[in-house]
Amino acid sequence: MRDPSPTPCETAEPYRGRWLILAVMIVAEIMDLLDASIVNVAGPDLEESLGAGSAGLQWVIGGYALTLGAGLVLGGRLGDRHGRRRMFLVGLAAFTAASMLCAVAPNIESLIAFRLLQGTAGAMLLPQGLGLLRENFSGPELTKVFSIFGPVLGLGGIIGPVLGGFLIEGDFFGLGWRSVFLVNLPIGIAALIVAAKFVPRKAGDRTVRVDMTGAALVVISCALLVLPLNQGQESGWPLWTWLSMAASAIGFTLFALQQRRTAAAGREPLVTPGLLRKPAFTVGLGGIALFFGGLIGTQLVLTLFLQIGRHFTAGEAGLGNLPLAVGTAIGGAVSGAFLADRIGRKVLQIGPLVQLVGAAVLWFELDGLDAASFSIWDIVPGVAVSGIGAGMVIAALFSFILAAVDDEEIGSASGVLSAVQAVGGSVGVAVFGSVFFARAETGDFTGGFHRALTVQACLLVAFLAITFLLPKKGRPDDEQHGIAAEPATGSDAKRHLTV
Repeated sequence: MRDPSPTPCETAEPYRGRWLILAVMIVAEIMDLLDASIVNVAGPDLEESLGAGSAGLQWVIGGYALTLGAGLVLGGRLGDRHGRRRMFLVGLAAFTAASMLCAVAPNIESLIAFRLLQGTAGAMLLPQGLGLLRENFSGPELTKVFSIFGPVLGLGGIIGPVLGGFLIEGDFFGLGWRSVFLVNLPIGIAALIVAAKFVPRKAGDRTVRVDMTGAALVVISCALLVLPLNQGQESGWPLWTWLSMAASAIGFTLFALQQRRTAAAGREPLVTPGLLRKPAFTVGLGGIALFFGGLIGTQLVLTLFLQIGRHFTAGEAGLGNLPLAVGTAIGGAVSGAFLADRIGRKVLQIGPLVQLVGAAVLWFELDGLDAASFSIWDIVPGVAVSGIGAGMVIAALFSFILAAVDDEEIGSASGVLSAVQAVGGSVGVAVFGSVFFARAETGDFTGGFHRALTVQACLLVAFLAITFLLPKKGRPDDEQHGIAAEPATGSDAKRHLTV
């Protein structure tokens, strides 16, 4: 039976078809970015509606990133085996359905479970994007695609809290926080229809073996790490929390050993084992986790401080994130346009120093606050400067880490970096949320923010030390996307350009 889906060669207007594919990929990415940040402003509403405590809120926000990160590399391998179109459609349908389930969740436990499911669906969906684009674009067109992809996704990261605040504060049809998930339904259904019609079919490679043992070790190790970090503060840090974190470290060690043994036995590992033998790459993984854990954790604390500590509405708290987002965009533009090329690795050292200056300014701004007359303008300078420093790092970090790997390892390396970024963000939500709520529960919201800034400063100093172990020059932008490499093993490397 003839395949009903048109291919670029069969369609009357292949060029239009290819650009529709790009539009669908961008929509899928924006859905992910929105769901990663849109819930940040829903805390008070979730507490009022579902009785969510601090740990429940951290799970709702960080649980999505946890399962997304833990499954990204596996999702790429499943795309290799079963075909990227098929996995994209399955992932998009599951993501849309999970969004619906989140919207109708009757209690906080159900919402957490559905968020974990939503992250898993995202892990199946997102890794297919770059592979599909490389299958349908080439040469100058592919370069043009990437030039469109980055800025659009950057906008998606910025508008998440703003859109979330608008939807919650508008309380359309009395839906409240549920509307932040329902917004995915019409978008997801439309994207699913367009993708089913215009994304051409291409068979997967059934000879590809999927390392389910390695995938299980990653998921278990991540869960053993994030579970105690989310529950520890509320439970008083009992013995099981420390044992769980120790077991997580053992699990990640076993994963590395299992990957080497799988490769030595002639089977296909989840992660190219040569990556784990490259010191610059392995320390780069630590740098990714430290940096994004601190960045995402601090962004969460900023939102919590505005809403819980200063009684901002959801809409006001969403707009309160704009100084950070604008600063990040400025820093990223300066770094990506010329600074990284001119001064090399030093941009990764200037960036955290600028962030530290911003954190210091914000610290003193918080000290001088008048609770009765507080407005977002009181802390804009510190927040914006921190954002500029963060943007300088975000625009360049992946390229310097990828410069340490071989050309044939780019796809796998990009997938691993994106996974560590997501898991690092989940850990950041847990750690910074616990630090903030430890003081916020006593009414000391400024003290909670101060403690969060102290933790961020420690992470930035550690990250700064790691940067001296990275290559002095970054990998060219087109090579970062693995254009010449095997595409399906990697996830969407463009995720690192957004906050």
